Amino acid sequence: MTPVAKTRKLTISPARTAAFSVLLRVEREDSYASELLHASAHEDLSTRDHGLATELVMGVLRWKSRLDEEIAAFSSQPLPKLDLEILVALRLALYQFRHLDRIPKHAALNDSVELVKQARKRSAAPFVNAVLRKLSTAVPKSAGLDPQISTGILARAFAHPSWLVERWTNEFGLATAQKICEYDQTVPQTAIRLRTFLSPTTADAELRQEEITFTPGNFLSTARRVESGDVAKTQAFRNGHIAIQDEGSQLVAALAAQDAGAHANILDCCAAPGGKTLALADRNPQAAIMAAELHPHRARLLKKLLGSSSSSISIVAADARSLPTAVRFDRVLADVPCSGTGTLARNPEIKWRLRREDLLDLQARQCAILEAALAQVAPGGRVIYSTCSLEREENEAVIEKVLREHNSFRLIDCRGELDRLQAAGELVWNDLESLTRGPYLRTIPGIHPCDGFFAAILEKPGSALV
Repeated sequence: MTPVAKTRKLTISPARTAAFSVLLRVEREDSYASELLHASAHEDLSTRDHGLATELVMGVLRWKSRLDEEIAAFSSQPLPKLDLEILVALRLALYQFRHLDRIPKHAALNDSVELVKQARKRSAAPFVNAVLRKLSTAVPKSAGLDPQISTGILARAFAHPSWLVERWTNEFGLATAQKICEYDQTVPQTAIRLRTFLSPTTADAELRQEEITFTPGNFLSTARRVESGDVAKTQAFRNGHIAIQDEGSQLVAALAAQDAGAHANILDCCAAPGGKTLALADRNPQAAIMAAELHPHRARLLKKLLGSSSSSISIVAADARSLPTAVRFDRVLADVPCSGTGTLARNPEIKWRLRREDLLDLQARQCAILEAALAQVAPGGRVIYSTCSLEREENEAVIEKVLREHNSFRLIDCRGELDRLQAAGELVWNDLESLTRGPYLRTIPGIHPCDGFFAAILEKPGSALV
């Protein structure tokens, strides 16, 4: 009797399995990749596998339009007709073909075929295999920039929506738009903030002891930029001696905290995830801080993040537009929900979700939050409005619109505040001119080594803070 052949089940790389799962959820649930990668579902991955899964997920999301363009050229089916599992598996393998030289093509190809089978799309496995075999030997078309560069060419070369690149070109110029696109396609360097209750010498020694290599911050004396090592796994991080925070975000928090007064009342009205709240508390240890967050589950995460630091912080789950308090605050930070176009290097999925019409919807919400913030500030106090957006509708236009209705408030020039931070030895960036646009703070990815942030300072008439 002829023995029956057994089908051998191939073992798929844990990193690719995790990446496939995360990419599917990003597409289906509008989830954020960075949050999914750090969820409990993937906590058992080794450091190496987690690093590869992160590279695969972020790489696919950064280069999605270019990957789809290549896949479409070799697919017998239009991409919109492909099941999502099939398309994600194709993107995953092709990203490895084009961007990860150390991974054998056969390993990337075989795992993508197996992922499709495990996703109950077994009938599509031959199709995926055939397309990937063609792609594995094809010479990709050049992604180089034409000397006669245009917004369309720039968008295609750096895998960005054309409408977004066109906006940046109109707002900042073509050369700056190119720098933004280039920065968005890179892995951003991890920045950390040294907590103020430790001396910099002590904190630096702790990091070196745990084999973290770093350089000084570009903007702030209390910042460090990580060259190698996993900061999130250090004792210094677990003990709360350092905080992971982009330098642009650190700069906004420094502006908000400056001269608040020893016993100030401070409100962070859109507090999650909490990095700026923690910075406000560190810089004003005797202040009473209220941190408001709309969503209860995020408020719980905020409390967990702040940990022992929350003794001076009251955390409330409430809408910033109708806070349950009669207190008037000396400082109000309105770091409002926004499009996030200044953070595309960290959150590349945003560029594929955002639509033009979203910007005016966001603006309406931002104006309402800012108006509520103005109502919460004490005489002589300040509201610091900020976003991580590059879009005028969410930044200058919000300030201009709200000030037309609240013209008693004074717009403070951020340049003078930056000068004061520099004179105090906190701000170490020399080109202060590049950090402002009119009276506003403005960081631009690619021009500055950080995410894109906007900030404006509004002061209420009345007696000055003591």
